[in-house]
Amino acid sequence: MEQDQQFLEYVVKSLVDNPDDVKIDRTVDEMGVLLRLSVNQDDMGKIIGRSGATAKAIRTILRVVGMKNDARVNLKIEEPEGSTRNAGASAAAEDMGPIDNSVDDLIAELKN
Repeated sequence: MEQDQQFLEYVVKSLVDNPDDVKIDRTVDEMGVLLRLSVNQDDMGKIIGRSGATAKAIRTILRVVGMKNDARVNLKIEEPEGSTRNAGASAAAEDMGPIDNSVDDLIAELKN
């Protein structure tokens, strides 16, 4: 298992109530690494967080882990079957947003 996948598994299993339901699929293509995360429907709120803050934080740290290993890492949180979340939550959960300067500084430090 690669470092990015190990990191994601550790963080997610620490956050959820149903760690046995955590599944991570890792694929690599010309765009980089894609990690697909599936969790129990009851744990989606814990992974996404208020206004997508937890998901965004996990994505940011995954990018740093990826940069350290010369790879672009993206996270897709899979929609559980029977989910009834609204479109606003969807936008917040999937927002990859720009990396802020503090993360850029951290990446620069890791490369040194």
